[in-house]
Amino acid sequence: MLVFGTEGLEEALRSLGAVLEARGLSYRLLVAGGSSLLLLGFVDRVTADLDVVGIAEGGGYRRGEPLPVPLVAAVADVARALDLDPRWLNAGPASLVDFGLPEGLADRVTVRRYGGLELHLPGRVDLICFKLYAAADQGPRSKHHADLEALDPTASELLVAARWAVTHDPSAGFRMMLTDSLRLFGVEVSDGDI
Repeated sequence: MLVFGTEGLEEALRSLGAVLEARGLSYRLLVAGGSSLLLLGFVDRVTADLDVVGIAEGGGYRRGEPLPVPLVAAVADVARALDLDPRWLNAGPASLVDFGLPEGLADRVTVRRYGGLELHLPGRVDLICFKLYAAADQGPRSKHHADLEALDPTASELLVAARWAVTHDPSAGFRMMLTDSLRLFGVEVSDGDI
């Protein structure tokens, strides 16, 4: 599977935006994951895909899954033209919307336009929430933990992120993994803290 650096990802996004515009289509997508960190300059690593969380609607976001059929077709056409994985843009983390995005996220997004494509990139505090959630689930050797380190969160930001994360997985097992993840960042918590 091909992977993107910043330049390759930007080329794919420009191509997708041009295809959408030529077809008279436009989409406003909230994205997350490594691609967001890459586009915002927080990390300098490769990524395999662009994760769509939601589709902008009014002042908020609805679940990005399933992606609209015309968008999927345009993504596939760009994949063929640029020799990319057909799922280089996908709604893998769309379930994040189900239990609620971090409060105020819509006010913190950075908007990037590529023809008929408008990307909403989460703010740093929102990325900390998403990455702590994923790092706690996948452990300290995961790319999510490395991404979280790159975001250089403060103790208070990590506590905010932890409180958000447990709204998505309130299980005792996840709380234990979350506590372990926080400890790796020098944050000690008790049961009442999260």
